[in-house]
Amino acid sequence: MKTLDIAGIKVGNDLPLTFIAGPCQLETRDHALMIAEAMQAICERAGAGFIFKASYDKANRTSLSGRRGPGMDEGLRIMADIRDTLGVPVLTDVHDPAHCDTVAQAVDVLQIPAFLCRQTDLLLAAGHSGAAVNVKKGQFLAPWDMPNVVAKIESTGNERILLTERGSSFGYNALVADMRALPEMMKTGYPVVMDATHSVQQPGGLGGASGGQREFAPVMGRAATAIGVSAIFMETHEDPDNAPSDGPNMIPLDRMDDLVKGLMRFDKVAKDDPIRL
Repeated sequence: MKTLDIAGIKVGNDLPLTFIAGPCQLETRDHALMIAEAMQAICERAGAGFIFKASYDKANRTSLSGRRGPGMDEGLRIMADIRDTLGVPVLTDVHDPAHCDTVAQAVDVLQIPAFLCRQTDLLLAAGHSGAAVNVKKGQFLAPWDMPNVVAKIESTGNERILLTERGSSFGYNALVADMRALPEMMKTGYPVVMDATHSVQQPGGLGGASGGQREFAPVMGRAATAIGVSAIFMETHEDPDNAPSDGPNMIPLDRMDDLVKGLMRFDKVAKDDPIRL
């Protein structure tokens, strides 16, 4: 099993759980800092690692009218400020190969969105940036196809790779999470992440926006933690129902403390008695 060092945070399938958490979309510097500070404190109290996440550009909104965020220039200033102010690693999405080197100067982890997980030029550019690369498995892709994705990034000499499960398409406007995908992707040797909030998303389910069932996100988190993953990805917001993106599947910030503590208890049991295939 490979262990990644991401700005001092050790991430591995056999190590204590890390949380990748933050709002879906960047709003303002003060808002991002508020959530990052709260999550940093929650994770420190629970003995968990923490990586702050947020997107400066939601490039795959359901509708043209969907808000996309502050854009790359302002978004990267905010992300770099969060990293420097709090001393925590930060993660954001990239959608264009030409952006990867610039984004990697401001963040620690480049995230490849699920819809783009097979885009060779994007994967190669992310790998060449030298940053850690978190690839979300496409809703259309089998977990045993992910070694092909890994090989593209490895070809750049970059072996700082994370693989994230976020559910698979299950008919129209629905996803299903197959927990077999987690140990299957662990066969690559790389840290595996469970996206507990996007896996309960209902893509395009509201017509002009995606719906979601946030009440089931903790269920996904528990199931994945019991298997023994390296990290849980969970988006959070102090007022999800009024968030600019993905509100229906985000977890209210005031519930994160108890949730993180509970998942860390499951994590200890899983890591003390790991599943072996």
